[in-house]
Amino acid sequence: MVTHDEYLVPFLNRSINSDAYKVFSLAGDASNRRYYRVVLDQHSWVLMRWEPFDPNNYPFLSVLNHFAKNGVHVPHVVAMSPEEGLVLLEDLGDLTLERKFWESQTQENSMEFYKMAVDEIVKIHHPATLDKSECTAFKIQFDTEKFLWEMNYGKDNLLSGVLKFPFNDKTNKEISDIFLDVCTKLHNEPKRIAHRDYHSRNLMIKLDQMTVIDFQDARLGPIQYDLVSLMRDSYVDMNDSMAKTLIDYYLDQSKQYLPKDFSREHFDRIYELQSIQRCFKACGSFASFYHLRQDKRYLKYLSGTLRRVMKAINEFPEYKMFADVLIDSGALERKYETL
Repeated sequence: MVTHDEYLVPFLNRSINSDAYKVFSLAGDASNRRYYRVVLDQHSWVLMRWEPFDPNNYPFLSVLNHFAKNGVHVPHVVAMSPEEGLVLLEDLGDLTLERKFWESQTQENSMEFYKMAVDEIVKIHHPATLDKSECTAFKIQFDTEKFLWEMNYGKDNLLSGVLKFPFNDKTNKEISDIFLDVCTKLHNEPKRIAHRDYHSRNLMIKLDQMTVIDFQDARLGPIQYDLVSLMRDSYVDMNDSMAKTLIDYYLDQSKQYLPKDFSREHFDRIYELQSIQRCFKACGSFASFYHLRQDKRYLKYLSGTLRRVMKAINEFPEYKMFADVLIDSGALERKYETL
């Protein structure tokens, strides 16, 4: 269906030097950004519409340029109108890594594409981080406060919000202490630039090249954050064998950048700790769409993601009380699709 606001017309006419194009609305992400596909003959572009921005201090452009300079594949910017909040981008098509995963006959058939995704993470974590030129990603970080906010988002929207679990003072104090311990340990890890949302829907495949999108929230954080986002992605069901192969591949590709005292045992432990935090944060996001605006589309991802949280918690006996709350609240058995 062709649908767009009239005020887009002057910008598009200027940008592509024609008025013979058609504009189609695209499904957006979970943000307030709007996306359109602009088609002219055999050519197409994607138009991103958001609020007006300062091009010299706009995270989307700042991170895009910094990533591109360090070899990360990102979409090419064709034109923009900062005062109107418009950016015209290269069209990367519709083939996401998620779709490639589910279309593959076996998980291993998607392995080469996942390795391409890991190649991009390596460039983000290492060359892009070592390049200390101006970028908004260096100005914000995952610290204890941010990690805690994300975990409490899961508690507030899933446990208290959707499941109506009655926290008493004692339980609330114990769960808060566990969250603080998890988040403090993660904050104390060395930090690299993290994409922040590095999952299969934010990785586009075009002409056998992997391109990274939705990177505007990049910030400093542990390397495990992006690795958990990709290997324990809620939108696919990657098996442990494939995940281990990809983690091994990441570490091999990163070996020149890792410290001399690198410990695989410590890396793996932080990976599990990050899985608790990152996956529970995802549960909070999925639950919030329903709890705050009655959007049921993401409820189907809750059960699988909660199983990942529980599996990681079981690696830490000291966090048993968190596991007990998940069990007692009915979080693991709830049929979320029937809400």
